[in-house]
Amino acid sequence: MKNFPLSFNDLKQVTAEYPTPFYLYDEKAIRENIRRLYKAFSWNKGFREYFAVKSTPNPHILQLFKEEHCGVDCASETELILADSCSFHGEEIMFSSNVTSEREFMKAKSLNAIINLDDISHIDYLQKCTGIPELICFRLNPGGTISYQDKIILNYDDYKFGFTKEQLIEGIHYLKRTGVSRYGLHSQFGCHRTEADYFGENARLLFQNAVDIYKETGLKPQFINLAGGLGIPYKENSESADINDISLSIKKAYNEVLGAAGLTPVSLYLEFGIFMTGPYGYFVSSVLHVKKNNKIFLGLDASTNSFMSPSRYTDYHHITVAGKENETGNCIYDITGALCENRDRFAAGRNLPHAEAGDILIFHDAGAYTYSHANNFNGRLRPAELLLCQDGSIKLIRRAETPEDYFATLNYRIKYK
Repeated sequence: MKNFPLSFNDLKQVTAEYPTPFYLYDEKAIRENIRRLYKAFSWNKGFREYFAVKSTPNPHILQLFKEEHCGVDCASETELILADSCSFHGEEIMFSSNVTSEREFMKAKSLNAIINLDDISHIDYLQKCTGIPELICFRLNPGGTISYQDKIILNYDDYKFGFTKEQLIEGIHYLKRTGVSRYGLHSQFGCHRTEADYFGENARLLFQNAVDIYKETGLKPQFINLAGGLGIPYKENSESADINDISLSIKKAYNEVLGAAGLTPVSLYLEFGIFMTGPYGYFVSSVLHVKKNNKIFLGLDASTNSFMSPSRYTDYHHITVAGKENETGNCIYDITGALCENRDRFAAGRNLPHAEAGDILIFHDAGAYTYSHANNFNGRLRPAELLLCQDGSIKLIRRAETPEDYFATLNYRIKYK
């Protein structure tokens, strides 16, 4: 059973002060998960998690990662500003952008962030913008496909990110002549898998690429960034990732490939987002109307502009009717919002206990890539974000939007009354 960290009575007290809809994040659970990750990779002396800012871009959440000795992965100027505001600095920041502007490169350089280049043409562009830093990172696109259990998981030949292996070798040779002596290698293969052998096998391939690059260039990587993509179990009967097994699988590949080639020690980095906060965030909304025609619809006080994940990443998020957790799910509902769009559905044909107007629905596993995908379609406003602090108190970490926020960028006089 998926659990919610507040009792029904406590939740009612929260909604009395902070009306639904809102997101709620569990600070204690997030911190404990970070510590589990670091313990699992304690065998690698230089290990660091670079939390993907794009997954949950709230400074109060980022501050937790700062206090737990993590870095942040940024992909835009505004994410860099957010990282700087949370006191991340220097090599605590990984700037992994693509189609990057001069302004963004200049901001990353001003913070002494690790710049993770996505394109061989960016070498000369960066040189013109800011000069080449002494440490640089390259994003590798190895080409071909990644398959697992007879299914293609990633088609690198259709992937917009990264250098080819040949371009990367050429780039390192070029930058060595400009004085670069430290480089990192980055590649993404996660794609929401949870199996330990999947991560071990693909880490092995990346490590072998690092060995091949070393043989061609004579430059040893200072770090290898395995990026993100470790999935979480959205359904109750799905298996969760065992981070200890994943770590051991990666360690075996590390020793057998990098160790055998004499390239160890090398620091390993990760950029997990969903795995870090996804299971510890909840979207909370109330039933506004119950509509009956050919189906029974629960119309919420939120729309999918505020919580796009059911259609953006998965068609399923577990739903709890608050206070009715132990009741049988003997009613079938489609759960919708108020958008002028028929696809505005949080769930279809979902078995739940009998629900009526005023009931509170809790969507689980809503802690990553949820608020960050929210939008204002139909003029609908984005919700508040709350933090359940370690001491049990509730902190408002982002207020709900108002019509004034929605119209703030218009050069036009708006009538509010």
